[in-house]
Amino acid sequence: MTGGATLAGSVEAVWTDFGGVLTPPAEDSMVAFCAKVGIATHILGSAVTAVAAYYGQRDPMAPLDIPLVSEHAWARQVERVLARDFALEVDLGDPGEVWFADRPVNLDWLSYLDRLRTKGVFVGLLSNMVPTWNRHWQRMVPHDFFDAVVLSHEVGFRKPAPEIFAHAARVAGVRADACVLVDDLAVNCAGAEAAGWRAIEFTGTAHAIDRLASWTGTWEGP
Repeated sequence: MTGGATLAGSVEAVWTDFGGVLTPPAEDSMVAFCAKVGIATHILGSAVTAVAAYYGQRDPMAPLDIPLVSEHAWARQVERVLARDFALEVDLGDPGEVWFADRPVNLDWLSYLDRLRTKGVFVGLLSNMVPTWNRHWQRMVPHDFFDAVVLSHEVGFRKPAPEIFAHAARVAGVRADACVLVDDLAVNCAGAEAAGWRAIEFTGTAHAIDRLASWTGTWEGP
């Protein structure tokens, strides 16, 4: 599917993030994860940040998202940091399995995205994603729901790098200024806008729908 007819506001392609948009906020998922593995969130955050620094990365998830390390090796590295720096013996197991367990899907947002598609708007998934997490998110949202999927580990760039936005616009077959990103992180929205896109910082489904509806002329309901 290509961009389709130009609608009000000239938005032809909507790219949605996964975590924090199609799922609950990342902070909520982090709290749930830490409760399951038995560790305080600030301690795990410090350990993950230390591992990221080893790879020369500031963003804690960058080593996994590009990727520079496998999820299994990364988890063992985090465990060693927890033992060395905090005297904690923690078994992170398969982090993806724990992270995605009982994680609900934002069905209202999915429904609106589906409505956009029926009106000819290109709808894609644009996410910083760990390779081994594909099997998890695809259980929650079918891969063929989207017109296209652009994931950081597949293209070698992650939001907010300009390269990933340029690539996504090419995939959609539309100009940068006809694309909009819906993302829960302000830094990613800023990156999209710097690349010539529009962006909506996701703070709730109703707000995002209102913003998109004003640009696409596609409102919720029949």
